[in-house]
Amino acid sequence: MEEEISLELKIRQTVEKFLELSRDKKTTVISHFDADGISSAAIMIQALRKLDIKFSLKIIKRLDKEFLQTLNEDNIILFVDLASGNLDDIAKTNLKEVFIIDHHEISQEIPNNVTIINPQLHDKQKISASGLAYLFCREIDKKNKHLAKLAIIGMIGDVLDKEIDKLNHEILTDGEIQKRRGLLVYPSTRPLNMALEFSSNPFIPGVTGNSEGVLELLRCSGINQENGKYKSLLELKEEEMERLVTTITLQNPQIKSEDIVGEIFLIKLFNKLEDAREICAKINACSRYGEPETAIQMCMEIPNAKKRADSIHIKYKQSLIEGIRTIVGLEKIKGDGFVIINAQDKIKDTMIGTVTSIISNSPNYARGTIIFSMAHDHENSSKIKVSARCVGKEGRNIREVLSRVINVIGGEIGGHEFAAGCTFEKEKEEEFIKEIKKNFEIEMIKI
Repeated sequence: MEEEISLELKIRQTVEKFLELSRDKKTTVISHFDADGISSAAIMIQALRKLDIKFSLKIIKRLDKEFLQTLNEDNIILFVDLASGNLDDIAKTNLKEVFIIDHHEISQEIPNNVTIINPQLHDKQKISASGLAYLFCREIDKKNKHLAKLAIIGMIGDVLDKEIDKLNHEILTDGEIQKRRGLLVYPSTRPLNMALEFSSNPFIPGVTGNSEGVLELLRCSGINQENGKYKSLLELKEEEMERLVTTITLQNPQIKSEDIVGEIFLIKLFNKLEDAREICAKINACSRYGEPETAIQMCMEIPNAKKRADSIHIKYKQSLIEGIRTIVGLEKIKGDGFVIINAQDKIKDTMIGTVTSIISNSPNYARGTIIFSMAHDHENSSKIKVSARCVGKEGRNIREVLSRVINVIGGEIGGHEFAAGCTFEKEKEEEFIKEIKKNFEIEMIKI
């Protein structure tokens, strides 16, 4: 394991090593395709460009053995927002210099060819990969402070906005972020009826995905149109906001007002204040529609990319609502503390994680319940993707549960304590379900 030093010192040492090696070697940057990974990549490539470092960029859905074998062993390999769970596989390659900037859990020994920045090895601060990428690039050059706002996008994307500790506070200060307190329905800058219809966290029964339900909710809250349209969330008066929060909590008794009211982070992008959560949603939409390059360009404020991202986002929201309706109607395997939903090819594997997150915020499941959603991998027809979420973010460690199952049936795993996923061969479908059930039965016996 790593020597006991501070995370800040580790970043400084890693920057020195990276700059020394990158003088006469090409760098391959590899990042994850979600909001945290995309914003991390956008930070990294802008910093590397300024240094005139030769690099290429790859955005991937997941990291597996097959992909590792395709990498040029003479290049510096820089992983961002992934690879902490692939250390054993990396050790078996001929890669000479591997850097990892990541925040996911580590359960394997760090190989000699790997230099890793990960808070799990230090003080375990809750920080996104984009936050780490920003601190890395700020260490390279203090003039990179303008990239701090991209780190905030990743932080929001990984739902760390309620865990603002020392490092995240530092990044918020650098990014000159504006904060407002209000209902955590996004986008806070758009008309309220549109924001409520696509609200996923909180999930509002009879309102999310239902335009008529939205109008009824607003009527019950005493909020009416002005000049032919509804106000945005940020334009509501205090008493209007209070009425709206009360009506939503009555609609979903599991929701507490303190859970749905908090800080709204506003970021200046394309010279306009935008809700950071909406930017995350656009990034995720682009990636899930197979256009991560559009998301990267939007983060770099390229005008044409914004138009394209807006267009993709509209389609994505419609697909998301269809996905929610589909998953609600599917048969479910239920046990004590878990639910398995086998969507097969009825929901895209690129959408299954988002849809699972949304239903985990619905009132249909008790806190602590783990939802395992399965979907066929459309890129590799021989594989199944699983996205798992813990309702209320409390209870058992999902990653540990999936690790035990994957150790038996084979496959790849990644994620966090309360949001994790895995992939495995389609022929192991029944075995996966059986092993999940067995793990929960064992837990019940232990209790």
